[in-house]
Amino acid sequence: MSSATVETRTGRQNPLGAVWRGFRTFRRTRPFWGGLLAMTAGVPILYFPYAHLELGSLTIAMSTTAGAGSLLIGVLMIALGLAGWFQQAVRVFAGIATILLTLVSLPMSNLAGFGLALLPGLIGGGLLVSWAPIPEPADGPTAESATAGPAATAPQPVGTGHQEEAR
Repeated sequence: MSSATVETRTGRQNPLGAVWRGFRTFRRTRPFWGGLLAMTAGVPILYFPYAHLELGSLTIAMSTTAGAGSLLIGVLMIALGLAGWFQQAVRVFAGIATILLTLVSLPMSNLAGFGLALLPGLIGGGLLVSWAPIPEPADGPTAESATAGPAATAPQPVGTGHQEEAR
């Protein structure tokens, strides 16, 4: 028995494959990577002003007077990344705002989270601005006209046809 003669199984489907296909569709229909990088850039901006790092018995507190500003910038960057995912109409605004907030976080929030948010923020903002949806063809070419070639669909010039053949 060869694989060419085996009947296909249509009753059972892999649930993990269905989830992966759904995620792939989600990822391809929105500025996924730009939003992910914008949200990733917001995390170190939020974390470092409130972190208490311990090196052995030494506790290092990064608390600064700009803690409220860092909180606001980090939350806004995460919100802009989510807005880029779920509201594609505001993707250009979200991208420009992400780039500006990343640049503002340099002096405001420990050098943009010690540089960990600088590149993801700038690249994510650029990806949000530059993303465009793939246009759906309204009345795209049919299978017949695509295989017939350009001569079959080319318009005939005025004055040609049956009337000139009669002359």
